[in-house]
Amino acid sequence: MSGTSLTITILGSGTSHGVPMIACDCPVCTSADPHDKRTRTSIAIAYTDGRDESLTTSLLVDTSPELRLQCVANNIRRVDAVLYTHHHIDHLAGLDDLRRFNWVQGGEVPCYGLPQTLERLRSMFAYAFEDDSGHPSATPLLSLHEIGGLFNIGGRTITPIPLLHDRMPVLGFRIGNFAYCTDLSEIPPDSWPLLTGLDVLILEAVRKKPHPAHLTLEQAIDHAGRIGARQTYFTHIAHQLGHEETTRTLPPSIALAHDGLIIQSS
Repeated sequence: MSGTSLTITILGSGTSHGVPMIACDCPVCTSADPHDKRTRTSIAIAYTDGRDESLTTSLLVDTSPELRLQCVANNIRRVDAVLYTHHHIDHLAGLDDLRRFNWVQGGEVPCYGLPQTLERLRSMFAYAFEDDSGHPSATPLLSLHEIGGLFNIGGRTITPIPLLHDRMPVLGFRIGNFAYCTDLSEIPPDSWPLLTGLDVLILEAVRKKPHPAHLTLEQAIDHAGRIGARQTYFTHIAHQLGHEETTRTLPPSIALAHDGLIIQSS
C-alpha cells in the first residue's frame, strides 16, 4: 500500500488574512498574477487503497473559511475525514460546509485533531454537537477523534508530526513519502526523523521579516535543505511575497505553492 500514489491539491496557500488583504494596495494585493490570489491554507489528499483500486479516500487537512469555494473550484466531491493541524480560526472556520458532504455521502465525517483542537470545535460550533432532530439539514454530522499516535484511514497510515507554533503544540502530517507542515516556528528534535526520505514536502514560509509563530522564507529554505525532500513547496504565504519575484530566488528543488496546484507523491 505504501507504493500507491497520492494526489495533493492545494486548496488555499495564504495566511490568516488571505491575499489580497482587505484594504491593502500593495503590489502583491493588487497583482494581476492569479498565483498571487491566495485563500486561507488548506489541502485535499486523495489516494486509492492498495488492496482495491476502486476504493478512493479523500481527506481534507483543515477547514478554511473559504472551504465551499475551494471545493467548488477544485471539484472536491467527497471528504472521508478531516485532519486538523491546530485550532486557530483560519483553519477551522469552514467546518459548517461539511454539511454538504454529509448529504452527498449519506453519513458522518470523522474529524481528527489534538484534544485542544477538538475542544475548540465543540465550543465554536456547539450546535453541531447538540441534538436538533427537528432540523437535521442545519447541522453537520461529525465524529471527533483524538490524535494520540499513528492512525489509519483508507488503508494508509497517517503519521502525526508534533510541531510548535510559537509555544503552541500543533501537528503536521505524513502519509507515505509526503509530509505537510504549516503554521510552525520550530520543529522539535524528536520530529526531524519523521521527515526523512520524503518525496514531497509542503512547508510554510510566511514572509521575509521575522515572525514569532511562523517560519520566515530564509528559515523555510534552511529547513527544506536540512529535510532534503525531492521537492518542497512553500505555503501559508503572506502578501509580502509575490509569486513570480520570489520564485526567481528559490533553489530548483523548492517552489511556491499556489491555490489550485496539484501535486503527485508516493
